[in-house]
Amino acid sequence: MLERIQKENDIKKLSAEELEELAKEIRTFLIEKISKTGGHLASNLGVVELTMAMHLAFDLPSDKIIWDVGHQAYTHKLLTGRKDGFDDLRKYGGMSGFPKRKESDCDAFDTGHSSTSISAGLGYVHARDLKGEDYRVISVIGDGSLTGGMAYEALNNAASLHTNFIIVLNDNHMSISENVGGMSAYLARLRTADIYTELKKGITTALHKVPVVGDSMIEQLRRTKSSIKQLVVPGMFFEDMGITYLGPIPGHQLGTLYEAFQEARKIDGPVLLHVITEKGKGYEPAEKQPSKFHGVGPFNVQTGKVLADKEKDTYTDVFGKVLCDEAKRIPSLVAITAAMADGTGLGLFRQKYPKRFFDVGIAEEHAVTFAAGLAAGGMKPVFAVYSSFLQRAYDQLIHDVALQNLPVVFAVDRAGLVGSDGETHQGIFDLSYLSSIPNMVVIAPKHKWELADMLRFALRYEGPIALRYPRGTAYDGGEEYRAPVVYGKSEMIEEERGIALLSVGHMYEEAVRVREALKQKGQSCTLVNARFVKPLDTDMIEALSANHRLLVTIEENVQTGGFGEHVVEYVSRKGLPVRVLTLALPDDYVEHGSIGMLRRETGLDNETMTERILEVFQKIEEK
Repeated sequence: MLERIQKENDIKKLSAEELEELAKEIRTFLIEKISKTGGHLASNLGVVELTMAMHLAFDLPSDKIIWDVGHQAYTHKLLTGRKDGFDDLRKYGGMSGFPKRKESDCDAFDTGHSSTSISAGLGYVHARDLKGEDYRVISVIGDGSLTGGMAYEALNNAASLHTNFIIVLNDNHMSISENVGGMSAYLARLRTADIYTELKKGITTALHKVPVVGDSMIEQLRRTKSSIKQLVVPGMFFEDMGITYLGPIPGHQLGTLYEAFQEARKIDGPVLLHVITEKGKGYEPAEKQPSKFHGVGPFNVQTGKVLADKEKDTYTDVFGKVLCDEAKRIPSLVAITAAMADGTGLGLFRQKYPKRFFDVGIAEEHAVTFAAGLAAGGMKPVFAVYSSFLQRAYDQLIHDVALQNLPVVFAVDRAGLVGSDGETHQGIFDLSYLSSIPNMVVIAPKHKWELADMLRFALRYEGPIALRYPRGTAYDGGEEYRAPVVYGKSEMIEEERGIALLSVGHMYEEAVRVREALKQKGQSCTLVNARFVKPLDTDMIEALSANHRLLVTIEENVQTGGFGEHVVEYVSRKGLPVRVLTLALPDDYVEHGSIGMLRRETGLDNETMTERILEVFQKIEEK
């Protein structure tokens, strides 16, 4: 059946029996392909029938399906003729693991972060109506994404619509980790309220038959807060807002789903379809461990065992272990996550100190201000968050934390290039946006031991501080270089003359290779571990400018606003007699691919950096 899907809408040519077979083939295909390439498995297995039903009920690309986050759009890609792209899924130059408008006209909106789909869909709806066009807009959002405040801002705005807008709530009981909070509990109650849907339908049908007053009675029931729905399902949140609620709908019954979408098309206003799905459906290891198979590397299909199980600690592991050790001696230490406890290394902390652990859901803005409140109340909050997700809370960083100089520690994980998740997840802007904030201190460790030392330093610091580190295995070379962390001071590793390399954080490993390559070419070279991006170690810069002709900054951050630009600005302002070469990522969005490949493409591999340094230094020498 899958071979017969060559382009969008081909699914409509299949019979009911063939559609059932297609669902099985899709699951088999996804399991086999992702076992080789890695990717998001559990979330995609859970939406096979839901995606098929949407493709049967709507016409693509004229109708617009907007996926929240978008990591669950693999079946959508299959049904729009991108089957061959799965061999190079998430590889450099290959198909993205997320919706991309440049990849297909059937991808209506680029996504990668949470809680955005209703806002984007509402924008499409108003654009459609203002232009007098005729198409359907369907925003698909998970129950995990409903823990994000932006979703409620959009729901509030959508409630005033008098034109069709379909919102699909894909309820699989979790986001990446298990869902928390009031909305999760509310949806759990709704799942048991099938009686409400049937009762409401029966009452409405009966009232329609009442001459003259029947329709007005229906309207009154809809409006009043003491209506029948309150008796059956207390606090019917969506309908109280003015959004028609359909559900709960079994998410793996294709016929029922299709009928629900047909009903939703008829409603002149916002309508929410509450669909119950099972994350990992059809593959037992993913059903049993949906978090493990949310984003997974290559694995053995028969056993479910991940093939490249790590042997060494990651930076995330080191952070989690040291934080637990420090919690023993700091009773005021508390940890915060935005629905990423395991991903940020807080799983162990959650087990050991459950009363001092807070999962706020996918709500980074709230997490930052919540941390500010904890700090103002005398606690020592540590917010562990991915670099690209912290971007969502920029105003709160300024207004609620830094303005009051509150002692909040930001453990900025996945900083720098993250690889196969691509543009929406690369942590390449944090040095720029964090160092632009007054009172914020920004530090980055060169290896795993320095990460431990810096975390302890951050916990003692009485102000806002961001500790930035990458994903992946923690560098364990250079253990002998472990000078005490002193506020605002960099670390001299090897001192010579001529060229000085100033590396930021995990780029130290590449800087060591660059220095070795320069030495092999007969060039003396100093190596400095910057440590502090903010405040800048101006004493070191002035000392280096006295006996070096070229300062080279190396960072895995965009050029604009990064460490290198701060060094350039200082050297220029002080009129220091030294040239500065900044080696950083281009001011652009970096697509998906392996980190090694991405560094080569952006000029941050050691070979390219060595050539560039020698080229610039030779020109300086010629003068």
